[in-house]
Amino acid sequence: MAIKLITPFTEENIRKLHTGDMVEITGKLFTARDAVHKYIFDGGKLPVSLENQIVYHCGPVVIKEGGQWVVKAAGPTTSFREEPYQWKLIDDLKLKGVIGKGGMGKKTLEACKTFGCCYFHAVGGAAQVLAEKIIKVNGVYMMEEFGSPEAVWEFEVKDFPVVVTMDSHGKSLHEDIANLSAEALKRFL
Repeated sequence: MAIKLITPFTEENIRKLHTGDMVEITGKLFTARDAVHKYIFDGGKLPVSLENQIVYHCGPVVIKEGGQWVVKAAGPTTSFREEPYQWKLIDDLKLKGVIGKGGMGKKTLEACKTFGCCYFHAVGGAAQVLAEKIIKVNGVYMMEEFGSPEAVWEFEVKDFPVVVTMDSHGKSLHEDIANLSAEALKRFL
């Protein structure tokens, strides 16, 4: 059974979560990819506050239909590319969640533990299914600077499905699996 969470998150909500928890998120999600991460890391400012919100590593396919933005695909992108920046963004922006795929490294895990944040894994290859969980596009920021896939999209979501794979207690399923795999490999060599 999934844990239902509504944004904005509180540190208390996040600290209750543990690796392996299935979560359904309702509320706002903000996309951010490589260009935005580097921009913020280098001192750039966003025109919207992400405090107590979630950053989704996603380059969505969004088109205009009848004067409204409509999301056609919104799958996660590989998160590890943001590892050089993510720890600082968690601190500076007061993020409570990061969604992507593939996990992140030790700096991000330490920031999650220190500042009360979780890394949520979204299923790769399910971009259209995840897009169906986006009920509205509230806005788009920095489109002129970065282009559509790299812009910051503000989505309204309902029951967006994710799994906690890095929690605020210093646990990482990605690290656990890597360690188990290394042990298994040793037995075969």
